[in-house]
Parts: sequence; C-alpha cells; structure tokens
Amino acid sequence: MSSLSFALFFSLLSLLFPFISSSNSTTTTIPLSLFNTKNPSQDFYEKLTHLASISLARANYIKKSQDSPVSTTPLYPQSYGGYSITLSFGTPPQKIPFIMDTGSDFVWFPCTTRYLCTNCSVSSATSQSIPTFIPKSSSSARVLGCLNPKCGWIHSNNPKSRCQDCESPTNCKQVCPPYIILYGAGSTGGLALVDTLDLSNKKVPNFLVGCSLFSSKQPAGIAGLGRGLASLPSQLDVKKFSYCLVSHKFDDTGKSSNLVLDFNASGEKTSDLSYTPLQKNPVVSEKNALSVYYYVSLRKITVGGKKVMIPYKYLTPDSNGNGGSIVDSGTTFTFMNRGVFEPVLDAFVKQVKGIPRSESIEIITGLRPCFNISRQETVSLPELKFHYRGGAEMTLPIANYFSFAGETDVICLTMVTDSAFGPELSTGPSIILGNFQMQNYLVEFDLKNEKFGFKQQMCK
Repeated sequence: MSSLSFALFFSLLSLLFPFISSSNSTTTTIPLSLFNTKNPSQDFYEKLTHLASISLARANYIKKSQDSPVSTTPLYPQSYGGYSITLSFGTPPQKIPFIMDTGSDFVWFPCTTRYLCTNCSVSSATSQSIPTFIPKSSSSARVLGCLNPKCGWIHSNNPKSRCQDCESPTNCKQVCPPYIILYGAGSTGGLALVDTLDLSNKKVPNFLVGCSLFSSKQPAGIAGLGRGLASLPSQLDVKKFSYCLVSHKFDDTGKSSNLVLDFNASGEKTSDLSYTPLQKNPVVSEKNALSVYYYVSLRKITVGGKKVMIPYKYLTPDSNGNGGSIVDSGTTFTFMNRGVFEPVLDAFVKQVKGIPRSESIEIITGLRPCFNISRQETVSLPELKFHYRGGAEMTLPIANYFSFAGETDVICLTMVTDSAFGPELSTGPSIILGNFQMQNYLVEFDLKNEKFGFKQQMCK
C-alpha cells in the first residue's frame, strides 16, 4: 500500500466524536434504482459484452471467495447491470447511493474529499463527481477502535491477531486495521467507522460502515444484504426483506421500486408468493464467504417442458462447499457451471428449429446461443422454468432470458458460463441466479423462517 493511502487512512483519526441517541421505529422506506458507469453513446454490443464479462467476473469472485415493522426505500435499475439504493448517514444526514448486493455482507461508501477512484467513470464523469461521505461534517462519526467487537466482523475475531500494537488488552488506542475488499471487477479500501444510519423514520446509531478512501472499478458504495454480521439486515435486525426489480433497459431511467425492510415479521406467508426453503449454508474452513450467500434448493430446470439432465453434484453443495444455487442481486446474467450450462444450451438449440445461429454475435458478446430471426415471420422460443424444493416453480418470461443484440434481428440467451477452454470453475456455487432473470419479480428473503419467496408481477 502506498504512503499516500496510509496518509489518507490516518487523516480520519480526528473523527472521534460521541454518538447521539435515537428513537425506535417500526418502519422505514428506501429508494431502489439503476446506475450508469458507461458512456451513453456506447454501442449496444459493447454494453451486452460488458454485462456478460462483469457477470463472469462476479462469478469468479463468488466461486473463489474465501477468507481474504416494515421499511421501504426506492430501488432503481442501473445500466451497468445492478440496482442502487440511497441511504443517509451522519448528523446531519448525508445522502449516499449504494449498489444493493445480496452476495456480500459489508456496507461501505466513498469517503472524504480526497476519495480516489480509478476506472470508475460514471456517464463519462470523473471520480470527483461521485457522491462521497464527509466524516468531519458528521458530529456522530467515529473511527472504529481495534478492540471494538465490530472490528472482528471484518477482521479476525481474535483481538490479539488484529491489535498487535496495543500496549495492553484493556487499554488500546489502535484503530481497527484498514480493510481491503476485492470484488469480481474491482476493489476498495479504507477505514471502518461507526455512525448513525438515518432511515425515513428510524435512526440507528453505532452502525458499522466502511469509509473507503480509494477504489478501482467501483463507481458507488456497496450495501451488503448478505447473511454476515456486518450486513444491512443483520445490523438492523431485519426479520424479512423484499424487493421488486424494475425491467432492465440498459439506461438509467427514473423508474424505481422499493426495497422493503420488515423489522417485525410474523410467521405468516405473503399472499400469492411461492416459497422454497433457504438452504443451510456450507461450513468450510477458510471459505467463510460461503456463509454469506443465500442458498436455495433448485431441484431441476426444464426447457420447453422437458427436464434438462443435470448431474446431482451441481444442485447440492458438498462438504467442500462446491455446488448448489444462490440468489445474488449483484450478478447481472445468471451464471451456470459448464456442466449445467451446456445441457441447457443443447436443450435450446434442439428445440429452436429452423432458425440459424449467429456465431459472429456469439463471439462478439460472449453469449450463446444467439439466433438470427431476421427472416422469421413468427418466432416461438421454449419456455424456461426453474423448479425448487417444496414445489415452487419459477416460469421466466422470455424477456428475462433472451435479449436482442443491439439494433439487429439477433437474440441471445442472457446466461453465462466459464470459458470452454481450460478447467471448469468447480469451486463454490454452481448456479448464481442473477438480477436480469429476476426483473419484474417480487422476491422475499424471510430470514426469520428461512424461506425464499417469489412471484411474477410488474414492478413499479
């Protein structure tokens, strides 16, 4: 790490201020929307290729990760393939946009006036235009101490290993060590703070949040909604959360929906939702990241009503944490291990008769199969259905698994796998259900009753 980075870290040490008290509330609402990182004039092929590549990068990150009362808020789709929410931190509150991510468990924002972001263009803007949190402007912001138990949420739980410069186990002025987080397509680093999270009608003091001083390819902060102690639902003691993802248009529109945080959920099911149990997460040494993911029991996949023959090892996690399916809002296109994807691909190719494949577009976008429908008067595509434990079935609309490749008459399956060359990415989850496949679905994570629910509806 450079001396500049260390200088930025220690410039925050003057932010030791007392916390303010706050009243309790049962409900909060937060907006959810889309976020643009590419030039508006970007070619659509390039956009589709970009989304496919970041989905693969995200899959690599997830699959290789190892130790290294109701509230709603607007949820907006973003042209780079993710969804964002806006949260307010500090006293007085400062509004900051975050990418909503069910596949991670840490909340961090771009921080200070000297925040540095490389390769983080936002609609051709520079990192100076990225909204940042200013700790000195918040009377409730404090740097997290090394002995604070919350420091163990992001570093080792053993204070001796993370507080090596402390004079005694009870008297320590050392701050919680800086964090470095590696994502599939970027990274970030900074210092841990505690500050007040100001929801619409609920203030939450002493909330652990990352103050990132530099990032690479991360154009906004991340709000981790995973299972870890540092995640947004865990720190808020949320019993249930749900969201409905508005349709992808690959451009930033004003349309939004809501992320709903339920602090006092009953045992009753939400009307009209289909439910499947959330699986127990694998417990594997040096693979703590597996404990963060939301595993669901995907039993089979059908294409055109015909069962796709998928080896059992891909559907259920083994003792090493390999296999199984997770739901990840931070992934755009659903990822499937080669052993799952190839049978699905073959099923589509066999059932889409009389329509030629476009290998040139497949090479450009990295998506397959792609079909040229320019000479077709009518096009009939096989139905894609996911079948879950407990009988829940997710019948996807065609728009959720096929997309036009630019201004052409070529359509491509919007799912990805690792390269056909080289060894298969066999570690970690075999199937990562992305947000593109979940658009216009209401999905619910019932944390109290360990259930995942969903139903198709127009998201507004």
